[in-house]
Amino acid sequence: MNAVDEAQANGGLVWHKSTYSSGEGGECVEVAVAGSAVHVRDSKQTAEAGPVLTVGSVAWSKLLGTF
Repeated sequence: MNAVDEAQANGGLVWHKSTYSSGEGGECVEVAVAGSAVHVRDSKQTAEAGPVLTVGSVAWSKLLGTF
C-alpha cells in the first residue's frame, strides 16, 4: 500500500511509528499530523479498533520539550 492509499484508509492521516519503539512489536506509539493537530495511537490497535489521542501542535511541542 502506498502513502496515498494508506492516508485514505486512515481518514486522511499518515501514521509514523516512533523511533523509540522496540523492534519486537512491543510498546509502540504512532503519530499523525494534520494541520494544527497531532494524533497519537497505540500501533497495536488501528484507528478503527482503538482510541486516538488528539492534541494541538503547541501542546505537543511543549510535551516533547519536557524530555
